[in-house]
Amino acid sequence: MSAGAAEGPGADTERLWRLAVATLDGNWEHDHTVPSRTLYPHQWSWDSAFIAVGLAHVRPDRAWRELESLFRAQWADGRVPHIVFNPRLPVGAYFPGPEFWASDRADGAPAAATSGLVQPPVHALTAWLAYRRAPSDAARAALARLYPRLVAQQRYLATRRDVGGGGLACVVHPWESGLDNSPAWDGPMAAVPADVAVMRAYRRHDTRHAPAAHRPTDLDYARYVAIVAGYRDGGYRDDDLGRRHPFLVECPLFNAAAGAAEHALARIAPLVGADPGPHRERAAGITEALVRRLYDPRTGTFRPRDLRTGRLVPARTVLGLAPLILPDLPAPQVAAVVTEACSARFGVARQMDRPLPSYDRTAPDFEPLRYWRGPSWMNINWLVRRGLLAHGRADLADGLRRSMLGLVAGAGCHEYFHPDTGAGLGSPAFGWTAALVLDLLAREPAPAGAAGGRPAV
Repeated sequence: MSAGAAEGPGADTERLWRLAVATLDGNWEHDHTVPSRTLYPHQWSWDSAFIAVGLAHVRPDRAWRELESLFRAQWADGRVPHIVFNPRLPVGAYFPGPEFWASDRADGAPAAATSGLVQPPVHALTAWLAYRRAPSDAARAALARLYPRLVAQQRYLATRRDVGGGGLACVVHPWESGLDNSPAWDGPMAAVPADVAVMRAYRRHDTRHAPAAHRPTDLDYARYVAIVAGYRDGGYRDDDLGRRHPFLVECPLFNAAAGAAEHALARIAPLVGADPGPHRERAAGITEALVRRLYDPRTGTFRPRDLRTGRLVPARTVLGLAPLILPDLPAPQVAAVVTEACSARFGVARQMDRPLPSYDRTAPDFEPLRYWRGPSWMNINWLVRRGLLAHGRADLADGLRRSMLGLVAGAGCHEYFHPDTGAGLGSPAFGWTAALVLDLLAREPAPAGAAGGRPAV
């Protein structure tokens, strides 16, 4: 099936459902889901969030275990680490592993070995969706346990990470954006000193399981390592980032996720006996700051801001479409972002009959095979689709849904996909792809005999 094909009736829908459930079951690891059994053998932060959305349709108890296991590794300052390491795995099972991060030497770190970075705060949104799609007394109790931790996560980002002072959180590493080697980071990363020879001291795990042409380069990794080493050696402190840290960027997706989290917390708060008002106020403040600091009226899209130079980055990436997930995004910005999504840079037709690429497909350095420099990713398309629905563009959202399901129908639950041919790239049997397929399919009654299936609430 081509990338633009819709899912077939009956048997094909059932096949996709069963494939997705089997993938999640195969990746379950005692209290969490690994993104994949090959490339990513530990627990990743935003992966677990997206995975919980799918689990809510088939294994609701696992959805809450997924989120609670992640938040048990929350740091004292509120940060939720982007990796929680499985102590059962041998040293060298993944690079960079726990011995490189050395979280046990940092103040406020949990007992579990973790990284010291974060990822986009999509967790409150996905907790709300998991509850809405499988409400129960147990789910409400899980929300009550998670709520103060979700609030602490937001507080950390709003205080420790507002380096620019404009009401937005900054990311201190490309890994924190989730879009590791996006062209959006080329400019900020060029200022990071790195020696490719340093990589000879390490053994990359990813290129043993996926072609090097699909992954970040050794130069990228050398810079990634250099940034982490400096942050680690400073105890992962955020008090003087503006003075000493080489990579400081305000990211549209990251901050849109923070705003969506506040909207979700405003819905969760009454269920757990808390006041939704402060969450609504903070959500409005984040949206206002996003428009003021990251919207470029000349090009009609949102762009990351490099705090080292004070300038918006020039690359037009899928990051610029992410603010659509904010229900209070002003109408002029909604219209401009929808136009960008339907343009030749990201769409190929007004019906969204192909999934969005991660980078401007008309750019001379567009790479349809390499990680975040062109391929299509299910999670970003899922977020943009939610934004289209929130702003009354069900026509485009339906086209995007069909194209996303077409990817998996043709290639399976891969990590990412060629944006034109639909070929599966990266890791097979990938967790969030499977989970979000279930969410896309669950608007219809579950196929007969499908494990745990239910329509969306």
